Amino acid sequence: MILFIFLFYPFLSDARQEKHFLHYTFTVMTKEDPFPVFSAVVVSDDIQIKHYSNEERLWIRSSLPIDKWINAPPEPPESRDWFLHQLNTLSNRTDSQCSELHVLQRIIGCELEKRPDGSVNLRAFDEYGFDGEEFIAFNSDTLQWIDKNPKAKETKIKWNRQTERNQLIKKYLKTCTDWISTFHSCKMSSPNIRVFAKDAPDDQHKQVLTCVATGFYPRDIEMNIRLNQTILKDQIYTEIRPNDDGTFQMRTSVETDRNHKGYYDCLVNHSSLTKPVLAKWDGAYFDTETESQWPVIVGVAAVVVAGLGLLCWFCLKFQKALIHNAVASLSSVPNSDTEQAANSLFNYESGVTLLTGI
Repeated sequence: MILFIFLFYPFLSDARQEKHFLHYTFTVMTKEDPFPVFSAVVVSDDIQIKHYSNEERLWIRSSLPIDKWINAPPEPPESRDWFLHQLNTLSNRTDSQCSELHVLQRIIGCELEKRPDGSVNLRAFDEYGFDGEEFIAFNSDTLQWIDKNPKAKETKIKWNRQTERNQLIKKYLKTCTDWISTFHSCKMSSPNIRVFAKDAPDDQHKQVLTCVATGFYPRDIEMNIRLNQTILKDQIYTEIRPNDDGTFQMRTSVETDRNHKGYYDCLVNHSSLTKPVLAKWDGAYFDTETESQWPVIVGVAAVVVAGLGLLCWFCLKFQKALIHNAVASLSSVPNSDTEQAANSLFNYESGVTLLTGI
C-alpha cells in the first residue's frame, strides 16, 4: 500500500537564502497488516526521485524530466534484510514475546544552506528512531554513534566496533554533500509571473487580485502585491508547490475595493534574478473557468509515503496534524495495530527539525 501525502510548507522564507536537501528514509515494522514491513523513499527538494519496490525487491527511479538526479548518490548499502534483522533484534530486547508492534526508522542524507551573506552551510546526518522515540545518531567526524535513548546503549557499543561500516557511512555522507553542492550550484530557473483579478465571492464591490509565479528554482521566493508601490496587508499566500518538471509555483491573493483607483503590481524576488522584478496588473479579469486553465500543480509535494512506519518518521520531522489526517484516511475502522503505531508516532518529537524550515 502506498499513501500519497501532500506536504505543504510556509512560503515565508528569505529568497536570498537557498536551502536544499537529499534524504533517504527507511521504515521497518514487525507486522505487515495493514502496512508493508519495509518501505523506503528518496526525496530531493520535495521531489521523490526513488522508492523501494517490495514486490520486485529493488529500487525504482521516478520518471522525472530533469535528468540531473540520475547522478544522485546511490542508496546506502544496507539491505532490506539488514533492516529487518535490526528491528527483530531490538524488538526481542524490549518485548520478550515479540507480540507488540515495533517500528524502526532511519533517515540518512545531507542538506545545503546558502545564506544571504554568501556563506554556505553543509550538514550530513544518519539518524535512527525506534518506537516513536529518538534512538541513535552517527557522528561522521568522530566515526562514533551517539545514543539518544537508554535502549540504544547496546546498539551503540556494537556499532562503534564496526569500524569498516562506519568508514563507509562517512564516505557516503561525503559523497552526498559533494553532490548536493555541485548539483545546486548550477541549477537555477527564473519565475514566470502573472497578475489577474476576479470578482470577490461575497461582495460585488470587491475584487480579488492574484499574483502567480511558476517555473522557478530553487524553491525559496518572495512575492507581494502592491498598490502604488506599497505592499498591501492581509495577503493570503499559498504554500510553495512543486511542478512536474522539478520547478516550483506559488501564488498570493488579496481582496481590494473595485472602485479604488491606483497602480497595482506584483513585486517578486528570487535568487535567479539579478534584481526584483515587477509584474503589472493590466486590468484583466479571469472568471473561475479561465483561472482554472492556469497551470495546476498536482505533483507530490514532498514524498510518496510508503506505510505507517514512514508516517512515524515524518511525524518526527513535520507537523502532527498532517499525520493525524493521513492515519485517519487509511481506514474508517480503527484497529489495535494502527492505534499502537499512531501512539508511537505521536510520542516521537525531536528537537532537530530537518525540513520544516526549508
